[in-house]
Order: sequence, then structure tokens, then C-alpha cells
Amino acid sequence: MTDWDTLTARAGIACHDVVGWMMWDPAAIKGYEALGVPNGAGWVVAWRLASLGDTNPAVASAAAYSIDTAVIEMVMGSYQGVTTPDAMLAVRDAAVEPGLEELAPGLGEKLAELAEPLWRGVDSVHHGARPMFAAHRSLPRPEKVRSALSAWLAANCLRELRGDNHWALCASHDLDDVEVGLLHSAMVDLDEYGDEEWIARSRGNDDSAIAAGWARLEAKGFATNAALNDAGRAFRLDLEARTDALSTPAWQAVGLDATTAFCELIEPHHDSFLNRINDTAGPRWMPALRVAERPGA
Repeated sequence: MTDWDTLTARAGIACHDVVGWMMWDPAAIKGYEALGVPNGAGWVVAWRLASLGDTNPAVASAAAYSIDTAVIEMVMGSYQGVTTPDAMLAVRDAAVEPGLEELAPGLGEKLAELAEPLWRGVDSVHHGARPMFAAHRSLPRPEKVRSALSAWLAANCLRELRGDNHWALCASHDLDDVEVGLLHSAMVDLDEYGDEEWIARSRGNDDSAIAAGWARLEAKGFATNAALNDAGRAFRLDLEARTDALSTPAWQAVGLDATTAFCELIEPHHDSFLNRINDTAGPRWMPALRVAERPGA
């Protein structure tokens, strides 16, 4: 019998691998700057927000969830009236295949072969309460379906689906953006991160916001003296398992063979993707890739 819990978790990490480097890709940032955004500032989230179109920053903040609203407003303010979402997405698309080839020569060609089953998984899921997923899925797809760009875009949709599923669960537990950042420290190696606050602070939260986040977690029984307790860590691990469970139907639609092939194709390049992020953003960024224990290991 297939262990879909583990396979879905593996596929989720593989999606983070194959997509995450785009947030700090030098070529994309240079293209974004050429559109008129000084220093290409904010590309880390701008390309994701572009899928939402010229929406209200409050709506974009709700969809992004874990990023401080002031950061979202600043990023959107830097590009609204300067360029267009379509132009930003074109910059992203132009950077995908060259970036993959630079990271892992030949990977794109093999990834292209999985485009159709990946899109099958994307198209199997309803849009309800999944704003980032729905926004990315609604964008025009490459004319050449079997291409590295096409497969990358499908993997990105599945990554956004997992994110939306996770945020839905977080919202059901009345967790705010600061709390989810603090809780995520249960997923990483704290020897690497140094403390439990780095992730939440990296999302734009200041001292007062962090203090309020700890107070809320303590009221829920998940923290003691501004630190996660055993209940908080157990809760966060269970939240991860339930996120995988919500995402499993999409990967079942991709199919066992194609999902396994996708994982086995991407996993050997994990260090290359991670090193690229270290080189372009610095250590600790993209914590979703730095889980303390990789699924299926």
C-alpha cells in the first residue's frame, strides 16, 4: 500500500526546492529592476503577489498570511503605478528555464516530461478558500505544455495549494501571522537558526509584535516564558501532517508513478537549490527547505 502521507510530504519539499530559489534569483531581480522598481526591491514576494493582479493590499496580505501587512503594502507600493502584473510575471517566466539550467544542467528537460501529470493534479482541485493557488492557476499557460517552464508553473501551483491549505488550518486555530512564524521554529534545526524568533522576525515583525505573538501562544497553551513548549511543538508537527493530508488528493491525481518520479528527480539536487538560496539571500532563508528531518529520509 502506498504511504501517501510520506509521499505527499516529499513532493511538498520537492516543490519548495524547484520553486524557492526564484524568490532571490539575480536574473529575475535584474529584470524586475528594469521594469522601474528601484534595485528590484521586494521581488521575494512581488512575483507571487503579481498573480493577484492590481488588488487591494489588505486582500494580498490576507492571501500571503504570514508576512506583515506593512511589508506587503511597501512591496505593492513599489510596483503599482510603475509596472504591471503581466510584466512582472513575464520577468519570472523568462528566468525559469535559464535558472534551472544554471542550478542543475539537464534538469529542466527531464522536468518537462512531468508537466502533464503535474497539471492534472493542479486541475483536480477546487478553488475554494485557496486564493494564491487559484490566482496562479488562472494565469495563461505556456503554449508548449511539455516544457520545463510549464512543469515549473504547475509545481508552483501545487506549492501554493499546499500553502493555502496550511493557512486555512492556521486560521481555523485563530493563529495570526506572528504566531505561525514562531510556531514554525518547531520544524527547523534551532542550531542553524539560533532562536525561535528569527522566522517570525524575517516576516517583518518587530519586538512588540513578537511579544504579542508569544502572549497569544501562551494563552493557547503552546508556549511558556516566550518559548515553545512540548504542546506547542506537538501541535505544529500535527499541523504539518494535516497540511499534507489536505494536499494528498492533488498528488493522487498526479498519480503514484509521476509523483514518485518528480520526487526522485528533484531530491538529488536539494543541496544545489539550498546553496543557491544561501548565496543569493543568505543562510536561514526559505525555512520550508530547512526542515530538521526530511520526509522519507
